[in-house]
Amino acid sequence: MYDFDLLVLGSGPGGQKAAIAAAKLGRRAAVVEKRDMLGGVCINTGTIPSKTLREAVLYLTGLNQRELYGQNYRVKDEITVGDLGMRTRHVIGREIQVIRSQLTRNRVTLMQGTGRFLDGHTIGVLDETGEEKKVTAAKVVIATGTTPARPDSVEFDDRTVVDSDAILHLDRVPDTMVVVGAGVIGIEYASMFAALGTKVTVVERRERMLEFCDLEIVEALKYHLRDLAVTFRFGESVAAVERRGAGALTVLESGKRVPADCVMYSAGRQGKTAELCLETAGLTADSRGRIKVDDHYRTEVPHIYAVGDVIGFPALAATSMEQGRLAAQHACGEPVADMHDLQPIGIYTVPEISFVGRTEDELTRDRVPFEVGVSRYRELARGQIIGDSYGMLKLLVSSEDRRLLGVHVFGTGATELVHIGQTVMGCGGTVDYLVNAVFNYPTLAESYKVAALDAMNKMRAIARLTGEG
Repeated sequence: MYDFDLLVLGSGPGGQKAAIAAAKLGRRAAVVEKRDMLGGVCINTGTIPSKTLREAVLYLTGLNQRELYGQNYRVKDEITVGDLGMRTRHVIGREIQVIRSQLTRNRVTLMQGTGRFLDGHTIGVLDETGEEKKVTAAKVVIATGTTPARPDSVEFDDRTVVDSDAILHLDRVPDTMVVVGAGVIGIEYASMFAALGTKVTVVERRERMLEFCDLEIVEALKYHLRDLAVTFRFGESVAAVERRGAGALTVLESGKRVPADCVMYSAGRQGKTAELCLETAGLTADSRGRIKVDDHYRTEVPHIYAVGDVIGFPALAATSMEQGRLAAQHACGEPVADMHDLQPIGIYTVPEISFVGRTEDELTRDRVPFEVGVSRYRELARGQIIGDSYGMLKLLVSSEDRRLLGVHVFGTGATELVHIGQTVMGCGGTVDYLVNAVFNYPTLAESYKVAALDAMNKMRAIARLTGEG
């Protein structure tokens, strides 16, 4: 006899959905989380704060309105950290209320504290007073997430040299900043601070940023970031970061030295498994704190599951939610369908990027014949109305059966627009549907019809020359 049928360690997106899914199936479910971290990293230091910060930046700087009202347009001339933090705190507070309400409504027990394994079925929950309570569970889901990796060679002080958590608590908007690492998190923050007027230098040891994205889209983003005075140092590695007075000096292995008010180090994420005492449950984690799982998110110990960032790629809030739901269903003995292969990627840079499916490079490498259809926001009435002349949508279409192979969007609303293409692809649809569909006018969604017609016209031109079709 166990205290709970399913106990979840961590209340982030994966943990929430796992606990609620189990509760919906009539199981006794519980979540273990620290008092000040309900919602996990996603709500408190990661996805929600950073995306809310982005919205605050776009609004207060008036960046998206400057094509209509001029380059000097501002909602507020002197933007402070307090201005940015007010909106972030409001959203975080409301989201925590929503999560607490959902757990309560579904009769999920919330245990406040830090959990660790005492054995495979027993969890010790240490509260703020230092008292540890023991609880047992038939099944356990590990959803503890990750924390920013901090190399030993870098002296973090959370003021001058910061990671992606500490950057949310700066006491002022820096005039200059170095961002080490051109991954998703690094580029998102680089673009936000550049929009605020900070002169940003991005240092990346690889030769390009966001290597998994469409090259044309990345080049468009890079152009706009340079327009915001971002300097890129590709193929460069950091030798040292030295704090100097009120700033820091970033020394590159090539000998270059870059002074700045603030250095943000974005060196990947580390799984939060060190405090779990995994070995007492018969589990291990790799050097990055990640736990290995099978197709049903089971660990090496069959009754213990792991979901979300702690299991590694793709480490997205959206995929973590689905992993949690599927893991709970499997743990409860319910029929489980595999997660769909089509998972959209959203990158909240300024401007934003989103895509689903394959890239041109991947299709070319695999020798898959395809045609490209492009629509540019400046050709759409809606693009003119909102003042976005740079946005674009690109469709990759099979030359053989006209199926959609990939959708890539850059500009306003990219992370929303991509789901139209995702749905068509998921249903096995072809470009013909988009050609014949009627979209509301004026909308950005109309870009699908324009891009589809572009691809179809190109394929028709080839057919005329070759006598095919």
